[in-house]
Amino acid sequence: MTRRTLQVGELLREELTDIIRREVKDPRVGFMSITNVDVTPDLRSARVFVSVLGTDQEREKTLDALRSAAKFIRFHLKPRLRMRQIPDLEFRDDRSMEYAEQISATLREIKQSQAPPATGEAESSPLSGKDNA
Repeated sequence: MTRRTLQVGELLREELTDIIRREVKDPRVGFMSITNVDVTPDLRSARVFVSVLGTDQEREKTLDALRSAAKFIRFHLKPRLRMRQIPDLEFRDDRSMEYAEQISATLREIKQSQAPPATGEAESSPLSGKDNA
């Protein structure tokens, strides 16, 4: 990605977050955050990655609401961006936070299974510094 597409993506992420929070009144939109926006090199389309807190059903409802509000959102983007053409918006589910939590939980389980022996066993160890005589 070029510097320009990265800048436009970050600007879009900030503005989309604000527009969705303030302007989109659809009750299907649940607690969500925009995690990333990938813009094509020609700046004509943008993939908007959305992380939704809730069940799979709530996630689908939120994505459906955002997809149906895409034209409304683009309309509100126009005065905020100094661009000739506002990119088409494609909302996608981003489960990377969910996967990261699963990986963290697995690592915690592994760490706990490899925990050192209980303190009572460590005292009788020859490495504990006590005289064994």
